[in-house]
Amino acid sequence: MPMEFINQNVLLISLVVVSGLSMLWPLLARPSGNAVTPAEATQLINREDAHIVDVREADEYASGHLPDAKNIPVAKLADRIGELEKFKDKPIIVCCATGMRSNKACAELKKHGFEKLHNLAGGVDAWVGAGYPIKKGSKSK
Repeated sequence: MPMEFINQNVLLISLVVVSGLSMLWPLLARPSGNAVTPAEATQLINREDAHIVDVREADEYASGHLPDAKNIPVAKLADRIGELEKFKDKPIIVCCATGMRSNKACAELKKHGFEKLHNLAGGVDAWVGAGYPIKKGSKSK
């Protein structure tokens, strides 16, 4: 009897399974760093001297980035982790275009012992959308 029900209602059962998984996805794919809004990021920069790491590719960075951001593309982060060692005990805001690559970068930094990590929610797109300034050019601090 149960197999007959399953065979007759395979689409309904599939829909239930997909719906359930979509509800659980945010819990399973939680960010590796604390997500911060552009306003919260600004407070961290001003009050706690947070450092900004932009993990986009160099051409994306050059087209517009947060002031004082250091550009280390996510693919090169493991190789260039030494450049950030001196900031291990300071807050670090990691950003990319929308927040996806920066989440991956936060996970990588966490593996190397960084604790005070913050992922810019919505990335540089959210920063610009909130009306905050950006710098253009490829000079990385």
